[in-house]
Amino acid sequence: MFKERIYNFSAGPSMLPEPVLSRVQGELLNYGGTGISVMEMSHRSKMYLDIFESVKAKLRETLDIPAGYHILFAHGGATAQFSAVPMNLLGGGCADYAITGNFAQLAANEAKKFGAVNIIYDTSDKNHTYIPRQADLKFTEGASYFHYCANNTIFGTAWDYIPDAGGVSLVSDMSSCILSEPLDVSKFGLIYAGAQKNIAPAALALLILKDGIPIKPIPTTPKVLDYNLMIKNDSMLNTPAAFNIYILGVVLDWIKSLGGLTAMQELNQAKAAVLYDFLDNSTFYNAPALKSVRSVMNVTFRTPNEALDAAFAKESAEQGLANLKGHRLVGGMRASIYNAMPIEGVKKLVEFMGGFERNNR
Repeated sequence: MFKERIYNFSAGPSMLPEPVLSRVQGELLNYGGTGISVMEMSHRSKMYLDIFESVKAKLRETLDIPAGYHILFAHGGATAQFSAVPMNLLGGGCADYAITGNFAQLAANEAKKFGAVNIIYDTSDKNHTYIPRQADLKFTEGASYFHYCANNTIFGTAWDYIPDAGGVSLVSDMSSCILSEPLDVSKFGLIYAGAQKNIAPAALALLILKDGIPIKPIPTTPKVLDYNLMIKNDSMLNTPAAFNIYILGVVLDWIKSLGGLTAMQELNQAKAAVLYDFLDNSTFYNAPALKSVRSVMNVTFRTPNEALDAAFAKESAEQGLANLKGHRLVGGMRASIYNAMPIEGVKKLVEFMGGFERNNR
């Protein structure tokens, strides 16, 4: 048992910033002098609507979201959006998908249930260790949208550029990189993200949807997945994930206190550099992702064999470095170092890695 907080390297649900948890703890029983918890508020009450509107305003400021974009909060995490995107945007046409990891593949599989899907690139030939270049992407003329997953949580790669899809609407799953760096939202028709990595606790999904993008829900689209109804009802067709939305607002306040997304990006790059520099100077560990497209959020690596991988996961957990075991699809280890992971946690991990290497050569 641990008497103090450990460093949680889980890919999701991930750790939340300690200042956020402390503030939520202080406001838990009596929010802002209301005498009740946010968890107990009616989502239609003025006290909650004030929170709701402030969170949207903070998001618009933090991400510099232009006018003409809707901010929506949905249930079901990003997985529900794997279905909602084609249900709403295919419109009887076709869509282009790039497969650069597991979640991109799952999204494409769902889309195939609702219409024609063209896989315009697939990196599985090299176990998703690289990202296609712009010249490799051959978009389908007249496609309703192009979908890609910006950061590949399981395989440890990330798109190092925003694809130019010409006249095709750009749709991106940014679940594991949203709010980690500045973003030109104006290039996208739709951005969606599950909350449980950089935003808030699990179950909530954030949608940033361009006004005017053609939305033509198929007749069997459930009400809670219908983008037109979500827009019309301002995310309150049914009770939203009210407490998670509130926590998102606290997270946004924390990001602002650090200096915004530019400062957040610098911190994240510094953390990743500590870990990748160690890996690059080790002959014991192997980091499979191509260096030019390594994820800053999810760092994957292996020891020389599976037995040592298992020992690493066990011994690191005993030292308060939790959830470093890699995904079952790839094995090895994965250190998820999202916004909330302090650089001290990464340095402690590197210190452990050095000792483990010396003891197991």
